[in-house]
Amino acid sequence: MSPADRPGVPETYDVVVVGGGPAGVPASIQAARLGSRVLLIEKNGGLGGTTTTVGVNLPGLFHAWGEQVIAGIGWELLAAAVELGGDTLPDFTDDERPHYLRQVRVNPYVYGAVLMEAVAAAGVHPALHTMLAGAHWDGNAWQLLVCSKEGLRSVGAARLVDCTGDADAVGLAGLARVRNPELQPGTLVYRLSGYDPGSLDYDVLDGAYESAVTAGDLVPSDFGAHDRPLRGFLRKYGDTAMHLPGVDGATGRGRSAAEAAGRASLLRVLRFLRRQPGLERVTVAYCGAEVGIRESTTIVAQRQVTAEDYLAARRFDDAVCHSFYPIDIHRPDGDGIYKVFLDQGRVPTIPRSAMIPRDNAYAIVAGRAIAGDQAAHSAFRVQATAMATGQAAGAMAALAAARAARVDEVDLEDLRRVLRRNGAIVPS
Repeated sequence: MSPADRPGVPETYDVVVVGGGPAGVPASIQAARLGSRVLLIEKNGGLGGTTTTVGVNLPGLFHAWGEQVIAGIGWELLAAAVELGGDTLPDFTDDERPHYLRQVRVNPYVYGAVLMEAVAAAGVHPALHTMLAGAHWDGNAWQLLVCSKEGLRSVGAARLVDCTGDADAVGLAGLARVRNPELQPGTLVYRLSGYDPGSLDYDVLDGAYESAVTAGDLVPSDFGAHDRPLRGFLRKYGDTAMHLPGVDGATGRGRSAAEAAGRASLLRVLRFLRRQPGLERVTVAYCGAEVGIRESTTIVAQRQVTAEDYLAARRFDDAVCHSFYPIDIHRPDGDGIYKVFLDQGRVPTIPRSAMIPRDNAYAIVAGRAIAGDQAAHSAFRVQATAMATGQAAGAMAALAAARAARVDEVDLEDLRRVLRRNGAIVPS
């Protein structure tokens, strides 16, 4: 009889990873490759997170200035899904193309299946439809409370990796988190069909839009901008254009409110568009299962990455991976995006110290919840960087568990050798 079958007897693992998204899957596979017994906790019925559940299936950027700067486990899985799905990789050498055209588009259904296969092949123990309900460091190990369909059960872990995106595990452990006074809006990703964007009279549509906003039938953020937004919105068939201001993604109540607001926005848009000439047959071809969250809380870590660090491409002495994406702040009121692009040749790095909670170095965080100010965070929050930090976190957790050491006591050169052996690109 296993511990899971005996109430009150904890299961024990070397590494527990919470969150099976862009950071959590590489983290769990990397830890398992190093011989750790790994549990991967995921609240949804499949893996992939933002890519598969939210529908942002453009997990870039992996290349900078014509060269690959992020590789490793995340890239291996993405490339496998692209090939199997019959898609093609973009031309990464053409830096004149907008950054969004150099992102890798992947079939989310194929990608999700590839992730499940890879996790199983690595020997990771997946716990889907499961959430973390409590976390306590007892001085020797993590004592975790896990909630699944069967109820609550105890799990022990030598080291804990938080890949939830909102630092949920860190919060449950009572460790410090911070949030900015004004958060970037969320987005319900959906794609429209049933019309020809080239045949529409946008002057007529703009007039109808302004009348609908005045009447209260529409909210400007429904289309992601406040000034003549319909051209861009309809030409890209909706996609990731709409904004949901005031979203609190760090709480269940806030997420519930965001899901309701996202669907209400979708219905407003659909009812408005179907009354317009040329859009009578518009319909929803796809809608994400969840609202996408850009920003909620980040950890208070040993170090914070600032916008100055990021734009200057600071080479931290404890850097574990690169990041490459422009400063990309979606304005809190939902009115468009503020961008700052990196200067030619600059490639930022992410330090280990921004991933380790200040008050407990037996846990580590990967993905968008690592420590950074709002501007830096808006750039490194993207999926490619999450994959890179996830792999690094999984390696650090496994090495620390094997040596009964703090995460920040893992020798950096040992860590970098492990990452390179597993295909990662590590800043020199």
